[in-house]
Amino acid sequence: MNGLLAHPDTLWSVSIWAVLCLAAALLWWPKARSAVYVLLGAVAIAGLIRGVFDPLALLSFALLGLAAWLVLPARAKGARIAGHVLFVLVAFALGLHLMPGFHNPQLISDLRLTPDAAPMSLYLNFDKPLAGFWLLLCWPLLRRFGEGDGTRPVAASLAAGLIGALLAAMLCLGLALAMNAVAWAPKWPAFGALWALNNLLLVALTEEAMFRGYLQHALQRRWSEVRHGPIYATFVAALAFGLVHAGGGWRWVLLASLAGLIYGWAYRKGGLLGAVLAHFGLNLIHFTAFTYPMLA
Repeated sequence: MNGLLAHPDTLWSVSIWAVLCLAAALLWWPKARSAVYVLLGAVAIAGLIRGVFDPLALLSFALLGLAAWLVLPARAKGARIAGHVLFVLVAFALGLHLMPGFHNPQLISDLRLTPDAAPMSLYLNFDKPLAGFWLLLCWPLLRRFGEGDGTRPVAASLAAGLIGALLAAMLCLGLALAMNAVAWAPKWPAFGALWALNNLLLVALTEEAMFRGYLQHALQRRWSEVRHGPIYATFVAALAFGLVHAGGGWRWVLLASLAGLIYGWAYRKGGLLGAVLAHFGLNLIHFTAFTYPMLA
């Protein structure tokens, strides 16, 4: 790991990634939105210069920009629907690393954190987080977090996040132990801080903005007059979250769906911050205390 980080190209990649993380952290401060745009511009320029992106990556930025224009409240209903369809398609393509032009640096390849663990890799992904930035910068319901009004007390978000993380750890990791998917394996690898920053600011934030802030919240609004509508919305978003983990097999679909239910509860009680903290908390407990990513 140390030798890898000493390589000049890797140092440049980590530096550009660090600027992206700073931009993600500033998203939580509405007065710093102008700085977020400046930092994203710096990431794009530096990434092009250093080869993290090539010009084809600009297609993703252009499509997201078009989607942002189409979903403006002043647009006709058909245009807004088209904007949402375009965003969802681009967001999932980015999440699956299908959009062209991105060369995400790989810091770790086929590393076993414990002898019985499946090998893991660590990429600094620059494509997937773009969907999260779009939601938090362009989608009105998430510009001010919580339930869209920005009035939720921070203490409520912190409490929901902490309770959600502990509940998810007990239920999901307990079930994973019972299914022999993980084992007790406390550790803190040398790259732990880098993993944690990436997971909190880019992974958990992006996924919760998409599945809770975008999907669950939209369904809650649509089903606001339906009895138990918020519960149905939570279940649908949790199932969608589970299905995107299908690459890990049925066990991970089940575990991710269960976790999604708890994240959905944290979102309803503590807004987007509560959901992000619950998500990151479970991931952190899994990473530090149990087999990661799973038993071989």
